Amino acid sequence: MTDDSLKNIASTAQAISAEAQSREKDTPILAEEPSNRQSKKVWTGLGTRFVLGKNVERIPPIPLKRQKEDPLYRPLRIFALDPAISRLEGSIALINVPYEPLEPGPVGRFFKVDNYDGAQHVHYCRVDLDDKALLIKHGQDPTPSDPRFHQQMVYAVCSNVYSTFRSALGRQIAWGFERKSEEDKLYLRPHAFLEQNAYYDEKLGELCFGYYRASENQPTDRTLPGGFVFTCLSHDIIAHELTHAILDGLRSSLNLPSGPDVIAFHEAFADLVALFQHFSYREVVIRALATSGGRIEKAKFLTDLAHQFGHSTGKNGALRSSISTEPPKLYNPILEPHELGEVLVSAIFEAFLTVYKRKTERYIRLATQGSGILPKGELPVDLQNILADEASKLASQFLSVLIRAIDYCPPVDLRFGEYLRAIITADYDLVPDDVWGYREALIDAFLRRMIYPRYVSNLSEDSLLWRSTRTPCGPVTELDFAHLQFQGDPASAAGPEELRRQACVLGEFVSRPEYMEEFGLVAENDPRLEGAVVDLPSVESIRSARRVGPDGQVVFDLVAEITQRCRIPRKDNKAAFEFYGGVTVILGPEGEVRYAISKSVVGKRRQERRLEFLESPAGQYFWKIENGKYVLKEPLFKWLHFYKYPS
Repeated sequence: MTDDSLKNIASTAQAISAEAQSREKDTPILAEEPSNRQSKKVWTGLGTRFVLGKNVERIPPIPLKRQKEDPLYRPLRIFALDPAISRLEGSIALINVPYEPLEPGPVGRFFKVDNYDGAQHVHYCRVDLDDKALLIKHGQDPTPSDPRFHQQMVYAVCSNVYSTFRSALGRQIAWGFERKSEEDKLYLRPHAFLEQNAYYDEKLGELCFGYYRASENQPTDRTLPGGFVFTCLSHDIIAHELTHAILDGLRSSLNLPSGPDVIAFHEAFADLVALFQHFSYREVVIRALATSGGRIEKAKFLTDLAHQFGHSTGKNGALRSSISTEPPKLYNPILEPHELGEVLVSAIFEAFLTVYKRKTERYIRLATQGSGILPKGELPVDLQNILADEASKLASQFLSVLIRAIDYCPPVDLRFGEYLRAIITADYDLVPDDVWGYREALIDAFLRRMIYPRYVSNLSEDSLLWRSTRTPCGPVTELDFAHLQFQGDPASAAGPEELRRQACVLGEFVSRPEYMEEFGLVAENDPRLEGAVVDLPSVESIRSARRVGPDGQVVFDLVAEITQRCRIPRKDNKAAFEFYGGVTVILGPEGEVRYAISKSVVGKRRQERRLEFLESPAGQYFWKIENGKYVLKEPLFKWLHFYKYPS
């Protein structure tokens, strides 16, 4: 058994700890006072060679600037997995949430919990987490029967996951939705409707959690037959849906099912975030490793997702698992999105298990006097703690790399093989000396599932790294760090005017006639369009990134997303359709172009592959023809979770 004294120590994810320690303690200042000289500058290319996207000037919510007397954390209790898991398995976790003053709801800087029950048409009492009695006992008692705990649960889990993203990316994150009111918060609705579903509403800016009656059949877990099940009490469902919302803010094009991999990636990435978050709850990890003999692959509470939801809806098991069959399921673009996503999840988790075994085998040898074979029964307490620490640290590292890799993805039409290249490049950028073979394990796992990147000569690490432009371009001197303006630190731009200036400088640069080809952009009169109509390149976002490596080295970058729409007119009895090209540009601190990750609209077979997908059964599920043009069925994520693969 574990030391009982550990049960009253709140779990603090590494990302949460790093964020709390680095939070500004003084009144924010500008690195350089904004002046009117930039706003008065005339951008000759704006509107003629490039345009700005609607979100480019959006300022993310700014977190609390901690005062001297403010605490670092707010300890809150949650269901680490869901209510059906035994307390003896660590189902209740005390976690440290980044501190911020809260209004009843709770309502903070990033989230607003809605207390309205859409099925019963009632408003529940709002939980006040700043109430002294609740502060003393770490919030509401975990229970499925109190709506106030439901509000606490969604707030706490969302705060932890959001902070993990902020820490990994090294900047604040703007939401992708537009709300008519001035309130730039994501709404959390724990009791949105009476149905077996939960989804991110990208139009309203809400996470909507349903509740429902469990199957009347004899359950395979501790759920009451016919009893109510609340998706807002599932850690995995909350983390999964919040990830959809964060990805929408990071890359709006990932909400566009332009090919078989795009939506499957959305689902897989959301599952991976929920999965690796399991390892931040110490009690869960220790108990799982103790009962599985230290073998993570046998610890279902760590490797499976949404246990109660799966059991209560008749699956006789968790909703999904990260453990692959043997031999593993291979990549096939005709798979249903969740199934295709499982291929990606299993590949990444296999790499995680490979590295975990490499890093812990020395402890196993010591504990077994060199045999490497553990005796039957529960592991010694000290070994449990060592293995749990290694697993938690490794999971945090993997999750950080997966999140950072989003900045290294092409801006449109993402494919699994391209995500592998993004992971390899993101990790190499920060940790060139890969002594434990993280990148090798990832390449091998993708190879075993026939996930291959296009246009590479081989699967060596060097071949998979993204490159800069083929011929030297730049540097962009007005975007070096000496010219950037920040509010407090490089994670926060000085304001909308500064973001506009940065976007215009980059737009002017990449849209120069001599540079467009290098950045995968196409002029309106390009003969390769063959009758298609191409819009001006649109600078969709430009954000700074601050990354800290394992040796304490700090890397600063500027990450920008530029897209270009190509419209194919109706012809040969085919409906009109659109597809996108563009480039992800990563600039170094001196304004040098470090990476130009492009996908041109005139790229090899881009147009043909887009039409093939639209006409496929999967494409027809997400797209419909109206007035002779393909249009997207909405809301996307609600539609996705009802997915029934066409026969």
